[in-house]
Amino acid sequence: MAYRRWFLILTLLLMACGREEVPSATVEMEDPVQLGARKARVCMGCHGPKGISRIASYPSLAGKSEAYLAEQMRAFKSGERENPMMNAMATNLNEDDILHLAAYFSAQATPGGEPQGGAGD
Repeated sequence: MAYRRWFLILTLLLMACGREEVPSATVEMEDPVQLGARKARVCMGCHGPKGISRIASYPSLAGKSEAYLAEQMRAFKSGERENPMMNAMATNLNEDDILHLAAYFSAQATPGGEPQGGAGD
């Protein structure tokens, strides 16, 4: 009787070790737009929900070119482009953060509902 119990336990352990399922949360986390959405929460205070600003002095980021957005964040981080608030915010961004934020904001629709495609400012 004890032999059967140990055999069953060993069989269950071996079956559990053979599984290589990827949790759905891990797959979601690999999507740059999803990663950017999480990081963009900090940006909403000035640039508005989904990158559509409600304040004229803060530019909308929605639908702008991914390359343009990444370039601007790098310029704020390095100090090449000066704005006290953005320089402080960009200081803490690493390259992955910059790419994810750029992917997120470029994927958003503009206030008119269509992507801008260009830089705009």
